[in-house]
Order: sequence, then structure tokens, then C-alpha cells
Amino acid sequence: LGAPPGAVELWELEENETLIVNKFCKYEHDDIVTTVAVLAGSTQAVSGGGGCCVKVWDLPQQTVLHSYRAHSSSVTCVASCPGKDTVFLSCAEDNRTLLWDTRCPKPATRIVCSACNHLPTSVLWHPQKSDIFALGDENGTVALVDTKNPDSALSSAVHVRSITGFAFSSHSSPLLASISEDCSVAVLDSDLTEVFRNRSHRDFVKGLSWSPSDDALLTTVGWDHQVLHHTVPIPTGESSGVNCVKE
Repeated sequence: LGAPPGAVELWELEENETLIVNKFCKYEHDDIVTTVAVLAGSTQAVSGGGGCCVKVWDLPQQTVLHSYRAHSSSVTCVASCPGKDTVFLSCAEDNRTLLWDTRCPKPATRIVCSACNHLPTSVLWHPQKSDIFALGDENGTVALVDTKNPDSALSSAVHVRSITGFAFSSHSSPLLASISEDCSVAVLDSDLTEVFRNRSHRDFVKGLSWSPSDDALLTTVGWDHQVLHHTVPIPTGESSGVNCVKE
């Protein structure tokens, strides 16, 4: 996880997942770390933040392998590619979305998607398709982007304010959950059709996670200090009513 002022920390679950232990804390960024993702293989991670820098970490060695300054403003999100431990995405307030491959002499390639013409705020790779990723912007637009043909992106105006995060479900045809500064949670099918919406949060929604043991259970957390558990129906082509439990 990222922490101010410029630290990356690694935590592990021990004693049958009853104890959380801090394995290391390293101060390598010049400013607050806003985003961290573990790469495929689980031995490396990528981080970004306010210092405009993207860093690749060797987790067992607790060291930085690469440090890149391809962005000219704060990095808002990084995302790892499933099955490819050298490939990841980043987006930043410089209005750039970059596709990275650390094996290449010039590792960063810009992805230009006309469907999202505002500042990119969130990216997440599709769990089953290594060429497809979800992209969200500050205007609330969600797009499914093909890295080989970005202009063919499928997009939808899902929210009315900035996208703050994504999570794909483990269904055979994964659902895409999105959260936003408009205080709402949305779940979309593969066509970006809404199958679930919840507006119970009273402030920005900042985190989300699908349950590893129940593929219909989505948990969200907001700046309103609420943790909400949502039961998301299997998509049938029709919108579902709200079903949530507060903690």
C-alpha cells in the first residue's frame, strides 16, 4: 500500500489470516503515494503518486528496480496486466494514459482514447482479456478500451463526477463495478449496461472490493466513514433495485 509522505509498505496475513504484519516500509517517492498495484507473479509491484514518478518494486528484495518519469503531473492510478509480469498501465493528471512494458528500451506507449476526452482518473485491466482495460475519467465516463485499437472503445456516461475506482467480478462474464465522487456505486455488464446502482454513500466513494468467497457480494467504503455490503444480482438485462447493508 501507499502512504504519505512517499512511502510504499508491504503487509502480509499470518497465523491463519488472523494477524496483519508489516514486512517493510520504504520511502522512495518524492511526494505522497496515491496508487499501488501488484504485478502478475506477485513478486513485483508498481507505484505512483504526486511526484510524477512511476516505480517498479522487487518485493522479496524490498528494492526499486525501475524509476520512470514519463508523466509530467501527479499519477492517479496504476494497474497490472493479468498474466504478464512486465506489463502495466498508468494514468495521470497530465491527461496521459500510458501502456508500459519494462522489457522494452522505451517502455511507455501512450494510449489515446477519444471516448474519454477528460482527465483520466482510473484504469483497470480486464481479468480475461489482456488487450482490454477499463478507463474512467473526471467527467464520470467509463470506457472499455482495446490497446490495439483505442478508438473502437465502448463508452458510457455512468457517473456525473470523477471515477475513483474499478473492480471486475469473478463471473464467467465479469461484471465491472465503478465508484465515483458523485457518491454512487454502479455495476455494469460487458456492454456497459447498468445492472445495479446504489446511492447510499453520503460522500466520495473511494474503495471497493468483490468478495473472494461470494461473487455476488460487493463491498464499498467512502469518505462518509461507511462500509457498505451490496448484493448484486446476476444480470438479466434489466436494472436491479438497491440491496445493501451498512457497517
